[in-house]
Amino acid sequence: MKNRRFRLSRQLRTDITGYAFLLPNFAGCLTFTIIPILCSLVFSFTDWEYTRGFGNWNFVGLKNYIDMWTDEWFLASLKNTLLYTASVVPVTILLALILSVLIDKYCIGKLPMRLAMLMPYFSSTVAVAIVWVMMYSSFGPVTQLVKWIGVENPPKWLADYHWALPAVILVTIWSTVGFAMMIYTSAIQGLPTELYEAADIDGASELDKFFKLTVPFLSPTTFYLLITNIISSFQVFTTIQVMTGGGPGNSTSVMVSYIYRSAFGYYKMGYASAMAWILFLMIFLVTLIQWNGQKRWVGY
Repeated sequence: MKNRRFRLSRQLRTDITGYAFLLPNFAGCLTFTIIPILCSLVFSFTDWEYTRGFGNWNFVGLKNYIDMWTDEWFLASLKNTLLYTASVVPVTILLALILSVLIDKYCIGKLPMRLAMLMPYFSSTVAVAIVWVMMYSSFGPVTQLVKWIGVENPPKWLADYHWALPAVILVTIWSTVGFAMMIYTSAIQGLPTELYEAADIDGASELDKFFKLTVPFLSPTTFYLLITNIISSFQVFTTIQVMTGGGPGNSTSVMVSYIYRSAFGYYKMGYASAMAWILFLMIFLVTLIQWNGQKRWVGY
C-alpha cells in the first residue's frame, strides 16, 4: 500500500513538473491571444473610442457590422484584398511549381539558385519594400527598363491610382515565390522515381510526366500552399503600409490597413474590432471550404 502511494505521489510530482514547464506558454497564450480576441469581440458591439478611456463605451449591438457595408473605404478595402489575393496566390503557386521543376531538372548550380530565390523571403519586409519604392521611382531601374522597351511616358507606379496595386502585387510575388519553390522542391525530391522511369519506358514526354505525375503527386503540397498563401494575402499589411500607405486614394487600401487606420488613426476601436472579426470570418470560411474539398482534390 505504501509503495502504491509512493508511486502515485511520484506520478503526481512528474505531472506537476510537466505542467509547470507548460504553464508559461499557456499563460502567454491566454494573456496575449485568447483574452485580446475575446475583448475585441466585446468591443465590436460598442462605439468605443479609446481616447475616451477604457470602459467609456456604449453597446450599440450590430450597428458596426451593419454600417461597414455602407462604408466606401471598407468596400474598397475588401475589393482590393480580394483582388490582391486572387492575383498573388495563383501566380505565386504556379511560378513556384514551374521554377522548382525546371531547377531540379535542368539547373547546374541548384543550391545557389535556390538560395538566391529564397533570400527575398527571409529579408526584412520593410527593407524589401523600401528598395522597391526606389526601383519604382522615376529614375529607378523599373521605370528605365520600361522606357528602354519603348514606352515614352511610363506610369508613376506607386503614385498612379490604377498601377499602384499591381506594383505592390509584383513585389509580393517576387518576395514569396522562393519560399513556395523550396516547399515544392522538398516535395519533388520525395516523389517515387520508379513511376518516372516507367513513364520514360512507355515513351511519355516531359509535359506528360509533369501534368500526369508531378502535378497530381504534389496536390497535398499545393493544398498546403494554397491555404497558407490565402491567409497571408488576406492579412497583408507591412508591404502596403511602407510602399503606399493605402494610397493614392483608396487604390491600395486593404482590410488590415483600414482596420489599423480606423483603430489608431480615427480612434474607432469598436468599429475596427468589428471589421477585424469580419476578416477572421472570411479567413475561417475560406479554410473550411478548402478543407471540405480536400478529400476530392488531394485524395485523402
